[in-house]
Amino acid sequence: MKHIFLNLCLACLLAACGTKAVDYAPIRPGEIWPDDQGAHINAHGGGVLYHDGKYYWYGEHKSDSTSNALVGIMCYSSDNLTDWKNEGAVLPVVENDTTSDIAKGCIMERPKVIYNEKTKKFVMWFHLELRGQGYRAARSAVAVSDSPTGPFAYLRSMRPDKGELPFNMTEEERATLDTLNAAHYAKWWTPTWRKAIEQGLFLKRDLEGGQMARDMQLFVDDDGKAYHIFSSEDNLTLHIAELSDDYLSHTGKYIRIAPGGHNEAPAIFKKDGTYWMITSGCTGWDPNEARMFSAPSIWGPWKQWPNPCVGPKSEITFGGQSTYVLALPGGKGFIFMADVWRPKHPSDARYIWLPIEFSEDGTPVIRWKDEWTMNHFE
Repeated sequence: MKHIFLNLCLACLLAACGTKAVDYAPIRPGEIWPDDQGAHINAHGGGVLYHDGKYYWYGEHKSDSTSNALVGIMCYSSDNLTDWKNEGAVLPVVENDTTSDIAKGCIMERPKVIYNEKTKKFVMWFHLELRGQGYRAARSAVAVSDSPTGPFAYLRSMRPDKGELPFNMTEEERATLDTLNAAHYAKWWTPTWRKAIEQGLFLKRDLEGGQMARDMQLFVDDDGKAYHIFSSEDNLTLHIAELSDDYLSHTGKYIRIAPGGHNEAPAIFKKDGTYWMITSGCTGWDPNEARMFSAPSIWGPWKQWPNPCVGPKSEITFGGQSTYVLALPGGKGFIFMADVWRPKHPSDARYIWLPIEFSEDGTPVIRWKDEWTMNHFE
């Protein structure tokens, strides 16, 4: 009776204020999520941009039989984060030129889009692997558009920070780096090899041609500065690299995080002045336990925390892998986004969206829910 009375009071209060509670459609993690055409949303490894009152979800289009790019980068739009309109391929693959970076059959992963207030451009970065080369290229690619729904003009791909060392590397660390010789560490996974990796063995190896860049994330800070976060050094070490003022290139300023820690799928957000990052381990398409890091500055120092997931299958991130954390407008809260990969049927990969809660000490908690609505944040 007490709950009924409280609900009646709330209804009367809303009526008196002329406000009607929004009836949001449920979000069901791991289930089929149909778009406006009734088809399962095809935007994997993606992220969401909020711009001028509307949400834009960008992700990889996956076919029924391969994860190679046969269509390109997709975009969906929504007013409420539950009902999504298919806006089509905003960066399609190139059909008739096999020499193009984004030729049909290449690999285009983890696309993220940010808006540049100065240039009024929408900037997309993604992980690119060249057609027919597997995962050897390990490049970053950038495209730009005047509209959130494209078309995006492809600019170029590269390995970031060519010829640059981490700006916070001490003189002692640089001296140690100079002594590292790859010929002395031909056998991987030994204790001495791991120590050399931490000291920068692969960093030095790739210095001349630029650092490897695979699973990636973008983050725009409160001051408008943008950062590119990616798995580097054969996925053994995370890098955070500063982007130029137009967001179209790297400045050469970057740091390494958790050297040798084998992290990928970074998803970063900021709350109350603290930077948080959720990652995964490296187990191919199979899920594993989420990791979490925090720092008082984007440049660190970064501290590792226990797995933030709670509930069934929390030890394997509920069967998914992190891809993005969406900060809701107006400081309402944060949504953790993850992919449930289906490598034998890639287009059937599912999405896990869950609200992030915070413990008394401010630590993020991701609690499993079979079903929830955006009313959680009201």
